[in-house]
Amino acid sequence: MSGGSKPGFGLSANARAALLQRLSRRSGEAAEAAPAESPGRDLATLPGLRDLEMVRQAGAALGLESPYFRPHEGVAGARTAIGGAPYLNFASYNYLGLNGDPRITGAAKAAIDRHGVSASASRLASGERPVHAELEAALAANYAAEACLAFVSGHATNVTVIGQIMGARDLILHDQLIHNSAAEGARLSGARRIAFPHNDWRAAERELAANRRRHGRALIVIEGHYSMDGDAPDLARFAEMARQHDALLMVDEAHALGVLGETGRGSFEHCGVPPDAVDIWMGTLSKTLSGCGGYIAGRQVLIDLLRHAAPGFVYSVGMAPALAAASLESLRVMQAEPWRVQRLQANAALFLAVAREAGFDTGPSAGLGIVPVILGSSVAAARMAAALFEAGVNVQPILFPVVPERAARLRFFLSAEHTEEEILRTVAAMAAARDGTPLARAV
Repeated sequence: MSGGSKPGFGLSANARAALLQRLSRRSGEAAEAAPAESPGRDLATLPGLRDLEMVRQAGAALGLESPYFRPHEGVAGARTAIGGAPYLNFASYNYLGLNGDPRITGAAKAAIDRHGVSASASRLASGERPVHAELEAALAANYAAEACLAFVSGHATNVTVIGQIMGARDLILHDQLIHNSAAEGARLSGARRIAFPHNDWRAAERELAANRRRHGRALIVIEGHYSMDGDAPDLARFAEMARQHDALLMVDEAHALGVLGETGRGSFEHCGVPPDAVDIWMGTLSKTLSGCGGYIAGRQVLIDLLRHAAPGFVYSVGMAPALAAASLESLRVMQAEPWRVQRLQANAALFLAVAREAGFDTGPSAGLGIVPVILGSSVAAARMAAALFEAGVNVQPILFPVVPERAARLRFFLSAEHTEEEILRTVAAMAAARDGTPLARAV
């Protein structure tokens, strides 16, 4: 059932069109009233700025406060505090509840005492800190890989690595829902890019078979766990395809590490695929591992090249020692306490089942850590998020143009720290908001 179908909760197509027309006219009037600026210095004409202003005006016209950039007054885990009030929180990637764990913060504090706050320069220029190598060795071991390299930014990891290893003569084949960082890396590389329908390995193979011989190298890029829909690919099929067509396979594990597999090792454990079936493992440290940055795990020859040539590593400051220490300790705790992974998966499965039972559209979610609730219009999603916030539940709406208008949604990130009661109260609050019944505060 779509929340957009309920009277008063969404706008009809005609009403939305009329609203946008009024806003467009208002925006144009405001632009005419603004002081003239020479074209080359007129920042008001920057790409996307007018659309952003229209979204802001739409929110104001509908009486909706922006749900973005709210300041959290402490650790944003399964629970948080915003504006002095408590909230159940489903907008954090703190999947295993490790961010804020005393062992993790203790490791970070010890690293600050030893190395200071910053690495102060690139690792190539200023040298290593032991914790960098320890973290990389532990991540390589997770994937049974020869080596690993950590980068200061997760987004920059995909951009700089794909941009470095692929060139104008090459082919990049990627899922149409691939993260922006991988798409930007592909664009930077100059390679030919082909997007295939989401998780459709048959379509991917048809494209690869038809185009492989025209190019030098070929790279297939997929994610192990997609953050928008909460689903996972058939990894074995993609690995087989890569071998058959002499292509490299790269898997983005940003939302898979700590979430997929019996012990959280990621998509290969979840799918029962040997880790060496994937050529390039990419991941981020900002989710399960409580830090910030990205990493690449794979063959030694690849890591050697990236250490000396990838612009996002060579020309960027090294990861802060405290963040490396926090991520290393998080990985150790994840490995020592697999019950956290099992509790996360149980919570996500419960949320998925209860939401579906209540009549909500949860798309293709596998119920492993991420569950979308698809409401069918941006207005419906924004209004539902606002109603839930009033009821003490913090969840972010995903609106057009990030997703197609018909796929506007709320996106719930579950944690091992959520309780069964909190999940049941949250779904009950969603149903009450949809049905127009009074909402009791969830916390």
